[in-house]
Amino acid sequence: MQLKRTKFKDILFDSPFFDSLKADYSEFPIWTKKKSEDEAYIFTEGDAIYGFLYVKIEEEAITEIEPPLPSLRRVKIGTMKIDAHGTRLGERFLKKAFDHAVKSAAKQMYVTVFPKHSTLIALLEEYGFRFYGTKETPNGIENVYLKDLTTLHGDPLIDFPLIPANNHNKYILAIYPEFHTRLFPDSILKNESYDLIQDVSHTNSIHKIYITKMDVSALSRGDILIIYRTKDELGSAYYRAVTTSICVVEEVVSAKSFSNEEYLAYSRKFSVFSDDELLRWKREFNQVFIIKMTYNAAFEKKVIRKILLEDIGIEGNQYWGFLKITDNQFRSLLQRSGINEDFVIY
Repeated sequence: MQLKRTKFKDILFDSPFFDSLKADYSEFPIWTKKKSEDEAYIFTEGDAIYGFLYVKIEEEAITEIEPPLPSLRRVKIGTMKIDAHGTRLGERFLKKAFDHAVKSAAKQMYVTVFPKHSTLIALLEEYGFRFYGTKETPNGIENVYLKDLTTLHGDPLIDFPLIPANNHNKYILAIYPEFHTRLFPDSILKNESYDLIQDVSHTNSIHKIYITKMDVSALSRGDILIIYRTKDELGSAYYRAVTTSICVVEEVVSAKSFSNEEYLAYSRKFSVFSDDELLRWKREFNQVFIIKMTYNAAFEKKVIRKILLEDIGIEGNQYWGFLKITDNQFRSLLQRSGINEDFVIY
């Protein structure tokens, strides 16, 4: 299955996939023609369409809803539809909407949705959207769900993609290249500027599971992880080992606390490993920890080990598999990463 960003004029809106949108919105065919040069995301497999997402950046006051919203930079999820079949497409699309919010420095996000779409509403609420008001249209009354992007609430999911920098520890967490590519597809190894909203990997998701033999029991919910891709075979770690991403810890558990069935049920949804690989880890090693974390952002500029050592001041003679860093080192690293620091809340 492939996620791609494409112009409206290149999307086959005659597909049966769009029948429900046409039923909900009588103006849908006219609207898609007006948007011919605009872009949307679609999930496809062969010729079949399984998902459609259109987002836009707005700054004007929103007066057609009640109560109105004042002028502010917002991301509007204009249209979002998926044919769900157990692959978390809704979450993946929502992640793309969040990416647009990060890229555009939006202060709010909102969506209008008919009350009958209870599954979509539950997904929105899981990530901090709250009922705000209503919008009356020729097709009926839609509910408006709004998400604030300026204030923390103490929950990594409700706060996503905000990063809670105050009163939380910061760590570097290393991952080998072969696993990094599978787990963090947005964080491709390029030192040039990286466009977050253009990368459209189909394995993109909000949650990640990291399996490790290292003792990471010091981690607490809300702690911040800087993902560090270790060197590959193309050169020395000085230039080829890089920090690539920022994540927030949801929880850390020991594999020993699960039966095999519970362990697989917990890990398989967000892990890059097969069931056999997961069970082998649990069987062969005395201590296995599972880190569940949110994948908040890929760095737009990767920070190489040379900079980490010489400019940011992280000591090289430490074990870099799991390494605590100071608040000052964290700030200095972020300044070099190209990440939108408005989403880091101090």
